[in-house]
Order: sequence, then structure tokens, then C-alpha cells
Amino acid sequence: MSDGLWSAQRRALTGGLVLTITFAAAEALAVVTVMPLVARSLHGLNLYGLVFSAFLLGTMIGIVAAGRSADKHGPAIPYIAGVIVFAVGLTIAGLAPSMPVLVAGRALQGLGAGAVPSVAYVAIGRSLPDRLRARMMAILSTAWVVPGLAGPAISAEIARLFGWRWVFLGLLPFIALTSPFAIPALVKLGRPTTPAPEGHRLVDGVGVAAAAGLVLGGLTLAAGSGSAAAGGGAGADGASRGAPRFARHVAEASGRLASHGLSGRDVAIIAGAALIAGGLVVGVPLLRRLLPPGTLAAKYGLPATILSRSLLTFAFFGADAFVTLTITILRHRSPVVAGIAVTGSTLAWTTGAWIQARMNTRWEGRRLVRIGFAIILTGIAGLTLMLVSRVSIVEGIAAWTIAGLGMGLSYAPITLLMLDAAPSGREGWASASLNLADVLGSALGIGIGGAAISAAVSLGWPLASGVGVAFAITGAAAVTGLAVTRRLPLRAPATASAASASASASAS
Repeated sequence: MSDGLWSAQRRALTGGLVLTITFAAAEALAVVTVMPLVARSLHGLNLYGLVFSAFLLGTMIGIVAAGRSADKHGPAIPYIAGVIVFAVGLTIAGLAPSMPVLVAGRALQGLGAGAVPSVAYVAIGRSLPDRLRARMMAILSTAWVVPGLAGPAISAEIARLFGWRWVFLGLLPFIALTSPFAIPALVKLGRPTTPAPEGHRLVDGVGVAAAAGLVLGGLTLAAGSGSAAAGGGAGADGASRGAPRFARHVAEASGRLASHGLSGRDVAIIAGAALIAGGLVVGVPLLRRLLPPGTLAAKYGLPATILSRSLLTFAFFGADAFVTLTITILRHRSPVVAGIAVTGSTLAWTTGAWIQARMNTRWEGRRLVRIGFAIILTGIAGLTLMLVSRVSIVEGIAAWTIAGLGMGLSYAPITLLMLDAAPSGREGWASASLNLADVLGSALGIGIGGAAISAAVSLGWPLASGVGVAFAITGAAAVTGLAVTRRLPLRAPATASAASASASASAS
């Protein structure tokens, strides 16, 4: 098609965004693969989880910063800044002499990575007619296929031959070669034609990230309290010496309170509850300022659209984080078998994205989202059954592959509904809100599920019980998401056609 995504006037933007998503996907999958080796090498197993949470919290800040900049100055500046910060983070991580330095590098990577989806959505909303947006989202989903198939194996081989540091440093030339493709097209988009109203405040984004960290930290502390009471002696002292300063203060406070009749477990629960309460008190008001009014109440239109994305990522990624654990630890299968489940869901996600691209002009967006939530709920149910030893492992892998199809059907339509409902000139603000909800949902889903597993281990329950609770929590999020879909804006095929004609007319 002469006026398609790969036409002369659009191929630079399409190719640049695809390459950007590809290297981001490659980095994410590579880090998951080599992180156990990195943690052992840097003697920092106690900070293992923080490596991932620091990235997510940095991403939240980057989303807000990029959305503000895109609305005021156009998408090129936040894109360039994001790529530079991401590269700096890769360099710090690759050269890190200790685990705390690696955590700092990961936070910078997240800060830079947060700019990518915000810029991509702004570019799609401002440069593509409605009829091409769904196909562009499908193409961006396809950018995960090659990294999903080859990324883990390649990163493991690089780590074996050259050392884990080159998994990070080896991506730098790729960034230098691919990022310039998108820059000219983004520069051509320029600034918005109308002055943008005040968008998200960066201080609010930082505050929400910090509050989320408090909530997740409190959950982890309280959930692990069972082992705190039992874990004494030299092992506990050694952990204290390797812990961050805040954890040492908590340990000292525990000792003082224990002398007054409170056990270490009681103190951990109280301290964890205090952190959770503090995070909610600080974070909820800030989150209300960052999201469209009425989001937390699922108000019809853009607010419900933003909330549905958060529930979607909570449900899917909150379960996805523990799929390989279930297969390898509980069902005693090899990592290769676990990788089949990851690859299956990745390919199914891409398949679903292409299906929605073909169906979006005939089916309303909220219908696709509703179907996606139902499929994901089915996949989570299949994973839960896999906790029973007599259920075949093949059934669990098939169930999670089906869940990937649900993500493909629902993820992009939510983005398209957001772009339709975003006020003119505030696409960056709406995109940042959507991405903030996206990352926050993932972080909370994984963090709360991890706390459930930690509680099971610390209390001496079977590990399967903790995993089952984690799956139940994500299933509840999927059920809630199904209910919220009733408040998504109606985007009928005729409306889509009218929007397409309007966008084409204004582009000409």
C-alpha cells in the first residue's frame, strides 16, 4: 500500500520504533536469563529482587518525564534523552563492581526505558490515521518475537563465553546503530500545534515510585516475618551486615522492642504494616494527580481505559513471573521446558496482536479487551491446576500459551481506546498515564505474588500454597478487569471509519 506503514513517508518512523522495541525486549529477556549468575558473582543475592524493582520504579519516573516533554517539545527530545540514559545505565550495570551499583544502573535503565512507550504512543497518535494504528501496534508486538525465541539462549552463551558483563555492554553498539533510524522521523513531527495544558508533575511521578517501593518493601518485610523469628545466629548476623542501612535500623529496632516482650516476627509485621500504610497514604493522593480523574473509581471513558490496562498487566505479569518457578521447582522440569511456556505465550501474544489488527474495524475495542481478559483468566486457571501433580505439565504450558493470546487481543485495543479518548494535544499526557498504570500494575502484581510465596516459605507451608495464592490474586484482578470493561468507551466500526477519515483529512 502506497500509504501504508512502510510507505516512503512512514518507513523511517515504523522501522525506528520497531528497532527500539527490539533492543528493549532483548535487554529485558537477557537480564532475566543471566541475573542468577550476576547475583552470585557480585555476592548480592539479598538484593536480587531489587534489581528488577529498581528498573520498574525508574520506568515509572521515565514515563512521566517523557510524557511531559513530548507534550511540550515533541517526541524527539524525550526519545533521544531516554536512549542516552538507557545506554548510561547499561554501561554502569556492565561495569558494576558490586550489587548496589548494579541496582543503580538498572534504575537508570528503567528511567530511559520509560521514554520508549510514551514516545511511541505519541508518535502513533499524531502521525498515523486510525486505520493504521492497530496494525502498528501489532508490528510493535512482533518486535518481541525474535528476542523471545533467541534472546535467552544467546545471552546465556555470551555469559558463558565472555562473562555476564558483556550481556549488558554488548547491547551498546546495537543501540548506537538502531536508535538513529527513528530520530529524523520524530524530529519531523515537531511540537504540538496547540500549546499543551500542564501535564504530569515529575515530583508526583517520583513520589508514586517511592510510595510503591514502600508498599512492596512492607509486604516483603511482613511476609518474611516467619523466618525472621526462626533465623538467628551467625546467618542472621551475616545477612544484617550485607543488608542496606534501612534494614540494619529495622534489625536494631527489633532488638530493642524484643527486650520489651515483642518477638522479631511481631516487630517485622508491625514495621511492614507501617511501611504499607505510609506508602498508601503518600502514594494514593499522588497517583490521583497523575491519572485522569475517576480512574481509581473506573469512571466511563478514558479513566476506565487506564484502569483496565493496570488490571491487565497485574493479572498477566503477576502470574507470568511464577510460571518458570512452577515448572522447574514444583514440577521438577528443566529450564528448557519452562522456556517453552515463555516462548509459547510470546508467540501467542503476537498472534493475538495480529488478530486484533484485523478485527478492530469490525469489532468494538472493548469487546476485544473483554475477550482478552476472559482468555487470561482461563490461562491462570490452567496454571493453578498445574500445581496438582496428576495434571500434565503439557496442559499448564498450553494454558499459559492461551493466556498470551489473550494479552495480544486486549493490550493494543486498550492503547487505541486511549488514543481515541485522549484530549487533542495531550496525547503525551494520556500515554504517560497509560504507561504509568501499565508499569504499576506489573510491579504490584509481581510484588504481591512474591510476598504470598515468601509468606508460605517463612511459615513452613508448601511452596505450592504460596504460588496458588499468587495465582488466585492475579485471577481476582482479571475478574475485576472483566467488570471494568463495561465502562470502556464504545468504539464501533463506523466510529473508527469516521475517525480514520478525519485523521486522513487533517493529515492532508
